[in-house]
Amino acid sequence: QKAEVNVEAKQLVAAKAAALIQPEDFVYLDAGTTTGYMLEHLNGSRATFVTNGVSHARTLAQMGIRVLLIGGEAVIGSQAMQMLKNYHFTKGFFGTNGMTQREGFTTPEANEALVKRTAMEQCLEKYVVSDSSKFGQISAVTFFSFEGAVILTENCSREYKDCRNIQIVS
Repeated sequence: QKAEVNVEAKQLVAAKAAALIQPEDFVYLDAGTTTGYMLEHLNGSRATFVTNGVSHARTLAQMGIRVLLIGGEAVIGSQAMQMLKNYHFTKGFFGTNGMTQREGFTTPEANEALVKRTAMEQCLEKYVVSDSSKFGQISAVTFFSFEGAVILTENCSREYKDCRNIQIVS
């Protein structure tokens, strides 16, 4: 259902995010709808990807792109955590269910939040890819601070216009 909401905005953000990936990058690609739209723009990529999204991994592999699927129970278990702690990503792209300056980036599930946080901590450059509907929304668990990542989005309300870490794509 989420894939059918704000599709144009998500596709716009995804295209911009995918354009940031260079051939030498070692990229963490979070599971999610907006990160899923990034796949459409990665054909021929020579970067290496690590993901917790089974469908993302399958699509990347079918495209002939180097991809590693993190392991563990439901791809969010202890094996996944240990695996992530060994990696040093040049870039990471993450989805979010909500974001506010006070609560940061949030998601509904605690184990998912832990995987996201761990992966973000291993990234040199951190990007949250989101349509503007997520601003002001708060989900159950914070996984990273609002200022801790560059936010790629198609728009934002006045209260967020002065935030230096927001990039409006068009």
